[in-house]
Amino acid sequence: MQVQIPDDSDFVSFRDQCLGTEGWVSHYSKRGATVWCREEGEENRGVQKIKMRIVCKDVDAETLYDVLHDTSYRSKWDTNMIDTYDIAKLTANADVGYYSWRCPVPLKNRDFVTMRSWLPLGNDYLIINYSVKHPQHPPKKGYIRAVSLLTGYLIQPTGATCSTLYYLTQVDPRGSLPKWAVNRVSQFVAPKAMRKIYKAALKYPEWKMRHGPNLKPWRFPEQNVLPSISVSELRQQRVDSLENIDESGVSEEKVPHSDDEET
Repeated sequence: MQVQIPDDSDFVSFRDQCLGTEGWVSHYSKRGATVWCREEGEENRGVQKIKMRIVCKDVDAETLYDVLHDTSYRSKWDTNMIDTYDIAKLTANADVGYYSWRCPVPLKNRDFVTMRSWLPLGNDYLIINYSVKHPQHPPKKGYIRAVSLLTGYLIQPTGATCSTLYYLTQVDPRGSLPKWAVNRVSQFVAPKAMRKIYKAALKYPEWKMRHGPNLKPWRFPEQNVLPSISVSELRQQRVDSLENIDESGVSEEKVPHSDDEET
């Protein structure tokens, strides 16, 4: 299926989902972070959506936007990341990138190739992505190629130096995960990840002053040195063309607990 770069209506639809309440069930709410889940029907492949929100005091919306874009800073806060890199640019506000994600042992690690788009919309900032198929980046040995059906961030300013961050994701992990793994994400991993972004944003201005303070290609397209690619070279990543692993029988007793699991 032909890949399409999101337009303004796609960003508005994503923002509406982040702010909407219908069908969402709260799974966690503590210390400024909230997590909701929503079951999706077969038309959406039955893949659950997860939505998170965190109130960020003393962090303005622009700083959060920069943190989420700056791949060179990501290793400072994303402890689940194995690797990430940009592959090519499509337009001034769209590119293709790779991301690999560390899953709890003994579950297999996942990776993604996604098309990412971003847009300031009024006073809000939005970043959204979905999985694509790139001819030079096929599935890697040792990873399960997962599929982002829709993933992204909404950042809303709530004052001169405060903001609210939303994260919404619908990912097909290409495998039958055990129920405890799904619960762990909503109860522990997700809120901890949001707090890490918040803490990273507090430290980002000082870090950026020492690491290319004027280099922000997501704001200044003329700084983007990635090779260009035509959208016609990409295809939507079909779920049924990828390996499907049944990990539903993996026992939680075999999984070591990490510092990500704090309430």
